[in-house]
Amino acid sequence: MIRYVAKRLLFMIPLLLGITVICFTVMHLAPGSPTDMETQMNPRASAEAKARLMALYDLDKPLHVQYWLWLKKIAVLDLGTSFSQDRRPVDRKILERLPITILLNLLSMGLILAVAIPLGVLSAVRQDSWFDRLAGVFVFVGFAVPTFWLALLLMILFGVELGWLPISGIRSLNHEYLPPGAAFWDLLKHLILPVGLSAFGGLAGLSRYMRSNMLEVIRQDYILTARAKGLRERTVIYRHALRNALLPVITILGLSVPGLIGGSVIFETIFAIPGMGQLFYMSVMARDYPVVMGILLIGAVLTLLGNLLADVSYAVADPRIRVS
Repeated sequence: MIRYVAKRLLFMIPLLLGITVICFTVMHLAPGSPTDMETQMNPRASAEAKARLMALYDLDKPLHVQYWLWLKKIAVLDLGTSFSQDRRPVDRKILERLPITILLNLLSMGLILAVAIPLGVLSAVRQDSWFDRLAGVFVFVGFAVPTFWLALLLMILFGVELGWLPISGIRSLNHEYLPPGAAFWDLLKHLILPVGLSAFGGLAGLSRYMRSNMLEVIRQDYILTARAKGLRERTVIYRHALRNALLPVITILGLSVPGLIGGSVIFETIFAIPGMGQLFYMSVMARDYPVVMGILLIGAVLTLLGNLLADVSYAVADPRIRVS
């Protein structure tokens, strides 16, 4: 297993380089330049001033030279300096916002697992019952409704009309002056809508996938044998069937990491949450190339590690699977 993990980690290096080459090329081929916002809106900015800015950011060099310069910085774990007015190091800007994004994604993933797996198991065990049909309606709604549109509707309902939940930010303005219990409740209220909506799309897909796996497993001969031995139905389902039905789900969870990171861009922008997703959106709009590449690099690393973790978990969960 250790040899297999080491091989996978080595294989991740060229894969990561390929991802960065594609992202770097696509980003620089997009219309607009970081100097446009500093020169186009300033009537005093001359062509010489724009040329000096291009030289300052190394944008006057060929694209492959720019990539090589960026790669040399990455080799020493230097993500560069932001092109924005604050000129701050990129790693500091990302590290300030990364914990919020990780918190949102962990809560979303936990909610997906806590709801989707029992929902899929019950739907399979009670196939064609009213519960199964109701869960099917929920799944189709989850697939059909765009989550950003649903987010706006819920913000109007719970934030504007009813006034139950805040619709922006992660804390209230007086958060620092609240007692510990009230501060926790304030944080929880701010998380309910973004976490719930972030998990909504994942719930639909994973519960349906869990249902189909469970239906396939409970029709196997060893399940019939377990029932024939007189074991309780709860023991048959949750001890013998559920473990095997979870194996393909582990792979799906590993592949869902990119979706959660990409979804953070949408939800953090809609709910004005100061996380990495909102920073990515603002950096793309400002053509802040170092910040965009830094976030894409971190997202790519997390995605590759998520896939590796899924493969390792797959082998650990099923003793029949061994890698050599």
